[in-house]
Amino acid sequence: MQKMPAWADVVLIPVISLILAAVLSGLVMLAIGEDPINAMRIMIDGAVGSSQGWGYTLYYATNFMFTGLAVAVAFHARIFNIGGEGQAMLGGVGVAFACLYIPWPHWSLALIFATAAAALFGALWVAIPAYLQARRGSHIVITTIMFNFIAAGLLIYILNEVLKPLGQMEPASGAFPEPTHLPSLFDMAQVFGSEAFESSPANITLFIALFACWAVWALIWRTRLGYEIRSFGQSESAAKYAGIDPVKITMVALLISGALAGLMGINNVMGEAERLVLNATEGAGFIGIAVALMGRNHPVGVFLAALLFGMLYQGGAELAGQTSIPVQMVVIIQALVIMFTGALDNMVRAPLEKLFRALRSGRSVAAE
Repeated sequence: MQKMPAWADVVLIPVISLILAAVLSGLVMLAIGEDPINAMRIMIDGAVGSSQGWGYTLYYATNFMFTGLAVAVAFHARIFNIGGEGQAMLGGVGVAFACLYIPWPHWSLALIFATAAAALFGALWVAIPAYLQARRGSHIVITTIMFNFIAAGLLIYILNEVLKPLGQMEPASGAFPEPTHLPSLFDMAQVFGSEAFESSPANITLFIALFACWAVWALIWRTRLGYEIRSFGQSESAAKYAGIDPVKITMVALLISGALAGLMGINNVMGEAERLVLNATEGAGFIGIAVALMGRNHPVGVFLAALLFGMLYQGGAELAGQTSIPVQMVVIIQALVIMFTGALDNMVRAPLEKLFRALRSGRSVAAE
């Protein structure tokens, strides 16, 4: 018997965790002499109070959807892939190669091949840690952490020695050709006579991220492979007894995970910067871990959690710009959300389980 209803696990626990994080954040703001109510108002207004704010929120959320889905797919096989940051970096490299070295006649063709390149480079970057986990028993957490640092060094080398134009000092690639520029949400809104999303980086990649959410749901809960991944994650010994190859599942789950993280490169490299730069990922690979935890590794939950963190990022930028509150305060708020939804999840879960058990026992006594 379930300890609590499914809706309580999916909705009630995250909501309570968010409330606790908000209360503690407010106390911290009071301690530094700031008005928490005004700060909250500025954050909410900056994130969703205008179409431009919504545009930035959706841009960040798109990044977090890809990296959150990457963590979620691997976690269904009970594999903790925390190399999303490095895989997203290499996905961006794949996008840059596809955009710079092939003369595309139209953005739609460029998008198809850049998407394939981003997924391929992300998957290839996780292939070695996946093999070491599947064949050698190396711990995936350790190897993916190391590969994040290797990816950062490799990115610097590629930018300086391969992609940087002659005479340019900045370690960045040249600008992508015009035919590779993706339509922004503002461009699409103008087709309908609207000026929404003006001056925001949100672009058509948002719809690819939404499709990825649906595709992951279909994969995990509607295919044989998804069933094998979940079975392996629930019990490796039972999965082996049922004829499921653990090496195959480990490799496949991590390759799909790496490909999803790599897809982030479409949004931030091709869609926003329109060139490859250092630190293009901006920590989104690590935020994806919190997004997956908060979303309970379900695509719908990942979407909602990504939207929340997108609001935190955009609202935090507005808060730092309009008040004397330092930008580090925003990082503290994000950390508190992560702490309550991840590390302190059981602090909220245990009392709720006890409450639902008491309610269930009370109904049983009343029925007798």
